Amino acid sequence: MAVQHYFGGCQCGAVRYEVDVDLDRTVTCNCSRCRRLGAIMAFTPEAAFKLVSGEGATTEYLFNTRQIHHLFCATCGIQSFARGAAPDGTVMVAINVRCLDGVDVKSLSPIEHDGASH
Repeated sequence: MAVQHYFGGCQCGAVRYEVDVDLDRTVTCNCSRCRRLGAIMAFTPEAAFKLVSGEGATTEYLFNTRQIHHLFCATCGIQSFARGAAPDGTVMVAINVRCLDGVDVKSLSPIEHDGASH
């Protein structure tokens, strides 16, 4: 698939963004948060992400190591993206692929990360 340009956001439309991301490298996780969300995540450098609307419309949730900034819409509650750093320190955005417009998530083959054991 390679890196492609997508639009995405929350359910009510208050949060909207554009992102360049590779959906061949998606991840699911079984940690207490991801398991409940049912999220399929794809990661991209911060420079490939543009928040179009919703600055100030998100609420942040931090848990466990408090390193990932889970951002969700204060109106509809959908977490469409999060911010954090890669192990090398690169600032990254984690995109909830289920929140990208026009993406058939059944066509993806996400890698399963065992976050529950870490």
